[in-house]
Amino acid sequence: MNNHSTQTVTREAVVEVRNVYKSFKTVKAVQGVNLLIYSGQFLALLGPNGAGKTTLVEMIEGIQTPDSGDIVIMGKHWKGHADELHRLIGLSLQETRFIDKLNVRETLKLFASFYDLNHQRVEEIIDMVGLKDKCTAYVVNLSGGQRQRLALGIALLNNPKILLLDEPTTGLDPNARREVWSILFKLKEQSETSLILTTHYMEEAEQLCDYIVIIDNGQILKEGTLDQLLNEDRAEKLIAFTLEDDQHISNLDYSEMPFPVQWDTFGKSGSVALNQIEADIPTFLSFLKQHNIGLKNFECRRKTLDDLFVSMTGRRLNG
Repeated sequence: MNNHSTQTVTREAVVEVRNVYKSFKTVKAVQGVNLLIYSGQFLALLGPNGAGKTTLVEMIEGIQTPDSGDIVIMGKHWKGHADELHRLIGLSLQETRFIDKLNVRETLKLFASFYDLNHQRVEEIIDMVGLKDKCTAYVVNLSGGQRQRLALGIALLNNPKILLLDEPTTGLDPNARREVWSILFKLKEQSETSLILTTHYMEEAEQLCDYIVIIDNGQILKEGTLDQLLNEDRAEKLIAFTLEDDQHISNLDYSEMPFPVQWDTFGKSGSVALNQIEADIPTFLSFLKQHNIGLKNFECRRKTLDDLFVSMTGRRLNG
């Protein structure tokens, strides 16, 4: 696996994952992962539920120990350096449980005390995560999006060198999700914090991160910038189509098809990757016409990370 050969050599690797394996009884959660995360880089671990993302992040956080392999944070191993590394890392797990009868400010003060941080830092965080109007509200009365912003604020209290967010917007509505994104956009502009984000939302990885690692069944399938992943082959455009209700792929002769088609499970919808769209679309449509195949929907668009995942695994990220 190419470990970020496109990165500038002067950038410092803050996290190194070297040939790491982790199993739980019969489940091989992480299988031989190699990964480098650089200073100031926002990296997404993109994959479906059960892909091994959380296990990998928990090993980077020091919560889990690899069965074999090596994880180095800022040049140090967890063993013997745990206290020091905890102060360099901010993390937000999939679900954060708060003390319901503390308000927002009191909750942040509690966590700030673990780092010997002063009241001024608490107020900075309240402002940063947009909870000024909720600072005296009990945590139990916050919405899901507000609770997630509070969890993010706690993760940012200690000005972490490395921020680890595990599915930070799962279950949030689109507006709440974008509020979390906005906080992270500002963080990227204003600091050299490195972010490791696990997500199964394609749009989240595309919007927030400058490097994307696609993971499934505990293995890295592909990694790179968004452009590198989508433009690795020359087929930059994709036709997505749905056949008329009374028609089915059994009507088509695969050997005669001008382009390979990626079909859905039911054989009613498909997609075709094209190199030269102006010349290839007429060829494709002519083939369908010759075989009396009618289209219900037809869309031409750029390939997405979901399309790439389908081409590698045969299923969708959220499927």
